[in-house]
Amino acid sequence: MRGALSGPAAFWDAAATLVERTADAPDAAETMQDVEVGQTPSEVVYSENKLDLLHYEPLTEQRHDTPILVVYALINRPYILDLQPDRSVVRRLLEDGFDVYLVDWGEPSKLDAALSLDDYVNRYIDNCVDVVRERSGVDSINLLGYCMGGTMSAMYTALHPEKVRNLALMAASLYFDETGGVLEEWGAEENFDPATLAETFGTIPATFFDAGFASMDPVENGVSKYIRLADNLEDEEFVENFARMERWLDDGIGMAGEVYREYLEDVYQDNKFAEGDLTIDGERVPLENLTMPMLQIVAEYDHLVPPTASRPFNDRVPSDDTEIMEVSAGHIGLSVGRTAHRELWPAVCEWFGARDGAANPGDLERVDGIGPRYAERLRDAGIENLAALAGADAGALAEQIDVAAGRIEDWMAQARDFAGE
Repeated sequence: MRGALSGPAAFWDAAATLVERTADAPDAAETMQDVEVGQTPSEVVYSENKLDLLHYEPLTEQRHDTPILVVYALINRPYILDLQPDRSVVRRLLEDGFDVYLVDWGEPSKLDAALSLDDYVNRYIDNCVDVVRERSGVDSINLLGYCMGGTMSAMYTALHPEKVRNLALMAASLYFDETGGVLEEWGAEENFDPATLAETFGTIPATFFDAGFASMDPVENGVSKYIRLADNLEDEEFVENFARMERWLDDGIGMAGEVYREYLEDVYQDNKFAEGDLTIDGERVPLENLTMPMLQIVAEYDHLVPPTASRPFNDRVPSDDTEIMEVSAGHIGLSVGRTAHRELWPAVCEWFGARDGAANPGDLERVDGIGPRYAERLRDAGIENLAALAGADAGALAEQIDVAAGRIEDWMAQARDFAGE
């Protein structure tokens, strides 16, 4: 709190402003109370212990063959990926024609304290993958893992490579060798003993994580954001967005003590996964099995999992199809930020779509990078087939459908290649 205490007059003036404006804007309190999250329709198609596997209703008639299973972290609720309709990763994937499933871990009880990485990786994730494979009629699926969910998705894929066609890792904790991240500093062996914490609590409470994350930037988390709210109480959209994020931040969940201990000791303190030395239930997790296409999604300003804790992992795997997409955002901004939804997620959809095989039998959809959403834009612009695309004006078309001219030129080149078949 040093920053706040160094300027007490400004601090209390801002607090007074907050009280005054809150009193003058009763509608803002009602807006914050009534705000909704996770609005994309879904159904539970599988349950086990506290876990629910959600399947989302398709938003397009034409769909890719390979479904996407999204695996979130074990703390906080996964609806951050569907926080609001205009900034929903789930909806973005659906709009591009993907069949989307999401793991909702639920909240562990004290009875779950002994759950280990083996339980989460080889039992829960594996069972969900098998449900998705069976429902979709495919041998392998796409995995998209976020944060700790990304780490566990990579572990799962290394152990069960035949079940994963494409692997995307989003702000995943993968490489910790003096990378400088806050969590690495916290988890350093000389600073912290996760085994003692796990033994004391059994299941690590959500309040422990909440307090830790808030302390990373106490002035921002305890003062500044509320001053911004006070300055924008008459802006209903701002208040709604603020309320959604606060609801998610306040809706944390705990973590089973044993998986917490394993994760902190093996991944953060000893860097065993990146070094190829991690074992789960006595079985080594072989990085050499990661030969499928792999995408890393990193945030430039991620203070929890900085790019340096993710990027080096690509050099540890044998896949000859690896890519890193970086966006100017923070850890949470990857899923809810305007920049991410404008620049990142169309590219992610294109990456998956280009590796989907014969997922789109339509004429335009034969081009790598053109899924149902882009095909619809092209048809609305009068480009009905490959011949029309091949002869288009790249600059004019790019402006008309709001796609970069370089991407249009690539599509046109592919269209000309198909015309020469």
